[in-house]
Amino acid sequence: MSCCSGIAVPSAGAASRTSAPPEEIRLASRDLGDGLRQTALTLPDVHCAACIAAVEGALRKIPGVELARVNLSARRVTVNWRGNDDESPDFTGTLAKIGYASHLASIEEDIEDPVLSSLFKALAVAGFSAMNIMILSVSVWSGADPVTRHAFHLISAALALPAIVYSGRIFYRSAWAALRHGRTNMDVPISVGVLLAFALSVHDTLDNAPHAYFDASTSLLFVLLAGRTLDHLMRGRARSAVGALARLAPRGANVIGADGAIDYVPLSEIKPGMHLLVAAGERVPVDGVVVKGASELDCSLVSGESEWKRAEPGSALQAGVMNLANPLTLLATVFADGSFLAEMTRMMEAAESGRATYRRVADRAASLYAPVVHGVALLSMVAWLYGTGDLHKSVTIAIAVLVITCPCALGLAVPMVQVMAVRRLFERGIMVRDGSAFERLNEIDAVVFDKTGTLTLGAMRLVNAGDIEPQPLSLAAAMARVSRHPASAAIALAGAGRHTSPVEFDSLEEVHGCGIEGRAGDAVYRLGRPSWASTANQTDGETSSAIVLSKDGETIADFAFEDSVRPGARELVQALRSAGLSVRILSGDRSSAVSSIARQLDIEAFSAELLPGEKVDAIRALAATGRKVLMIGDGLNDAPALAAAHVSIAPSSAMDVGRSASDFVFLGQSLLAVRDIIQTVSRADVLIRQNFAMAIAYNVVSVPFAIAGLVTPLAAALAMSLSSIVVVGNAMRLGAPVDKGGRTSRTVEPVRAAK
Repeated sequence: MSCCSGIAVPSAGAASRTSAPPEEIRLASRDLGDGLRQTALTLPDVHCAACIAAVEGALRKIPGVELARVNLSARRVTVNWRGNDDESPDFTGTLAKIGYASHLASIEEDIEDPVLSSLFKALAVAGFSAMNIMILSVSVWSGADPVTRHAFHLISAALALPAIVYSGRIFYRSAWAALRHGRTNMDVPISVGVLLAFALSVHDTLDNAPHAYFDASTSLLFVLLAGRTLDHLMRGRARSAVGALARLAPRGANVIGADGAIDYVPLSEIKPGMHLLVAAGERVPVDGVVVKGASELDCSLVSGESEWKRAEPGSALQAGVMNLANPLTLLATVFADGSFLAEMTRMMEAAESGRATYRRVADRAASLYAPVVHGVALLSMVAWLYGTGDLHKSVTIAIAVLVITCPCALGLAVPMVQVMAVRRLFERGIMVRDGSAFERLNEIDAVVFDKTGTLTLGAMRLVNAGDIEPQPLSLAAAMARVSRHPASAAIALAGAGRHTSPVEFDSLEEVHGCGIEGRAGDAVYRLGRPSWASTANQTDGETSSAIVLSKDGETIADFAFEDSVRPGARELVQALRSAGLSVRILSGDRSSAVSSIARQLDIEAFSAELLPGEKVDAIRALAATGRKVLMIGDGLNDAPALAAAHVSIAPSSAMDVGRSASDFVFLGQSLLAVRDIIQTVSRADVLIRQNFAMAIAYNVVSVPFAIAGLVTPLAAALAMSLSSIVVVGNAMRLGAPVDKGGRTSRTVEPVRAAK
């Protein structure tokens, strides 16, 4: 596979026309303090590791630049620099000089992917040409008479021309842009082989020669484009989760003016000291402090804590928290770019940038494979030309070497196995977002779990329902049905079989932050916090019950809850530990809740009440000791950790940004899907290595015959096709049949740790 994918780098002139002036760059940069500023630029033409090195190297040469890091998934570069107020670095101009267009980055995601659209069109044209030319070639190979053969060669030339010109431009532009800027990439030898084969075929057709190479050149384009399109699809699924974070944040906020008027302003115009109105059902736009109002907050997506929190005057709120009950007046304490969500975005970009530099197996193999093959072809041509003096024969043998050693099998080695693995996982309800995760998952030696929504379902369960008398339980269930609080839902579920309440209520009212109050004649019933519902001298900390039911202030029932453990959690943890993997919990929830789950699952290492940044720090600390970490989480607070981990998995119930930051997403509730992922990826790794071995063995056997001039065009084309068929057939072995339950019919191998 080529290390560069997609449309080629435009000319320096084109790049300069899209550049931003230094003054605009300064205005758009972020002040990091101590004279350090940060600028983000979008690079639409960055495609591979060579591009990353070129961009980062050029930017680091600019005076004042301290850091330049490219995020290949997002096609963005982040630059930290120092400068005075009168002068700003010309980043876009510098990048234009080496052939890269750039412009100031936006957090908005592109609705369409022009690169993918271009690849699909090029693939369709190449496939149409190759298919029809191959049909004509069968007649030629079967011994057609000279007139028919010449006619078929002319038709083949006409069919090949659109593929060579239109489909081949994907490679030509990239190769030319690399060469004119003093660089090279895999598209250079591919372009040479395709154009040389087509040119010689046209020459031989005009001379009515017995053989032509139109089938080889178009088939080469089709197979390489197929592999490149599959690879681009996988990379597209690994796009940055920054766009998901941007959609989560409000576009603006209701600002309360000095005269009491409410005006909706863009998020970028919010300043510290402004008073904001946050209505029920809205997310907090920026960090701030409540100055008026009281409400309940859902912080689960931010902190991971499953229980709702009480907000009242003096409470500090983070951006992204959901206001559930009543309007709040908030005093903004930071600018929008200094809020919690903005910090989450920056952590996501930093984590993804570190992972984006990961080089895939196919890229590493291709970087060694292609120069050797094309060097052999060149030496063969020179040797035959020196020995025979026949230029046509020398070029023909060189092309035969290129055709028979076509990297089609190598190009399909990884994508075909990945496609089969994706299909097999899909049949089990598992989605794959990043193809490179197949390789990374085989290297893990540590597994980190979030708690709420991952090891647990994030839903409360009434644990002492059997200890509560039927009448109080039925009464509480009747009251709980008017509330959407997780504890109320658990009580209502526990009393679902009791359809009648022993008391007929005149009124039921939910008091946000406290509980539910019901009146029946002169009696007052309360279901909620012990400190509110009961007149007894107790607080939440003095009772094991989270909720009590009282009548006229006297407690008549206690309700204790716990989070439901996700199905398959115990089996998965046991399997991971048996495989020698270290297992731990990193959670933002309360210590008591985390320790309870850890005891149930026999997990000794756990940390609670962690902020998102602290989760990232914990994972980086493990990585610093040489650990390859698999992170399994679901919340907004897990997104940076998911991106920072070596590989990550999230349930489909996860927040959009959590799914976007993960490599795999499973649709069911059972955590045994994680075991299925590890087993499938382990099998895929074996097949990929087998494909590479077969591709190399094929070339070792066939190249000597081609160099010796013993390979005819028919034999070269058949051998090239056969090698691709063998690789595809080997990849299809991964697609074992599944039963209705989504399990493979073969015996499941035990989870193994990577060596």
